[in-house]
Amino acid sequence: MRDRFSNRLGFILISAGCAIGIGNVWRFPYIVGQYGGAAFVLIYLFFLVILGLPVMVMEYSVGRASQKSAALSFDVLEPKGTKWHFMKYVAMAGNYILMMFYTSVCGWLFYYFYKMLIGDFNGLNVGQINNEFGLMLSNPLIQVGMMFLVVCIGFFICSKGLQNGVEKVSKYMMLSLLALMLVLAVRSLILPGAMEGVKFYLLPDFAKMQNVSDVVFAAMGQAFFTLSLGIGAIAIFGSYIDKGKKLTSEAITVVCLDTFVALVAGFIVIPSCFAYNVDPGQGPGLIFQTLPNIFANMQFGNIWGALFFLFLSFAALTTIIAVFENIITMTMEWTGWSHSKTIKVSFVLVFVLSLPCALGFNVLSFVQPLGAGSTIQDLEDFIVSNNLLPLGSLCYVLFCTSKYGWGFKNFLKEANCGEGISFPKQVGFYVSYIIPVIILVIFIQGYISKFL
Repeated sequence: MRDRFSNRLGFILISAGCAIGIGNVWRFPYIVGQYGGAAFVLIYLFFLVILGLPVMVMEYSVGRASQKSAALSFDVLEPKGTKWHFMKYVAMAGNYILMMFYTSVCGWLFYYFYKMLIGDFNGLNVGQINNEFGLMLSNPLIQVGMMFLVVCIGFFICSKGLQNGVEKVSKYMMLSLLALMLVLAVRSLILPGAMEGVKFYLLPDFAKMQNVSDVVFAAMGQAFFTLSLGIGAIAIFGSYIDKGKKLTSEAITVVCLDTFVALVAGFIVIPSCFAYNVDPGQGPGLIFQTLPNIFANMQFGNIWGALFFLFLSFAALTTIIAVFENIITMTMEWTGWSHSKTIKVSFVLVFVLSLPCALGFNVLSFVQPLGAGSTIQDLEDFIVSNNLLPLGSLCYVLFCTSKYGWGFKNFLKEANCGEGISFPKQVGFYVSYIIPVIILVIFIQGYISKFL
């Protein structure tokens, strides 16, 4: 008997939790800062609707129609004699490699939450606070210990089952995350000088876009990658729901939640940066180096900083729980193992495979796979973000639209089963031919920006 969510809210919050992650709350604010503020946000939202939303509906449809994870969904739906089932290897690899570095980053967030809570940054100058991040990375005990803690928490929650573990905990974490965000956003907006940041964030000024093509590609990439599409991480939740609601309605709800979190993260970070005369486009160091400096100079900064990193930790952990659930379900369907055996084996595999990333900043720092200064994490991120996500999404799109796959008619029948907003059949040409071209462009651009 297939597991089911206890209600629709559970499905929406867990699906949103899977989509909402580091890309929303870490990458989105600084990429908005880099590419001109509100003008970038508008372009991002446009591509989120025309690109991310249709692919998400397709992933949900494959999951619900097959009632299987990506391990067997293509086997169930593919025409006889075709090889779409090879997609299972992309999905399994994508989920594992994503967790190989995601668990370490979540560990960083936990560690910074702890340091903020106990006031470790109080009294430090700018240089000392900046150095704290490097000191953390260079310490293998902290790196491995925090990663191990994240893996333990994630698999412990999943061991309690879909309803009593994954759904119950994800609901509380997502609701807490949303509450924390609103409190932090209000605090940021009342800082002296914050309104200049709000203007930068909300009032489009296309003159700020130095290179329009770079901005467009960045917006396309962010809209595409923010939803974690292409490796079956979303499809699994389609297999857990009934046919009472049309899947476009469900996807719109999840995309809106994902977008809300990204936009509010911008309200937390960007006005704070302007209030303290900090460049919001500084890049990945914005969260772990620049913002701790802001909190250190803010009244009750250790409390606000602790709340900020707790919110980031929840965002990362909801994704980890969702992907762990996918790994467990795929492994069980693939091998026929029991739930308890799958948990134990998956726990060991994820922990061992996550060690190279955790040690890549210290013991294994001599390994620089993408050139001088690169890390093992950079390679793992590149494999997932620039390869498996776009190519996996391309497979889902082609499978749902091609006559040599599941086909557009079958996809429409599944997507439009139930009540709610229908997926329009009039966009058949667009989703069959234009979206694959866009995905290929994103894939190629990823290599161009990385190596040229």
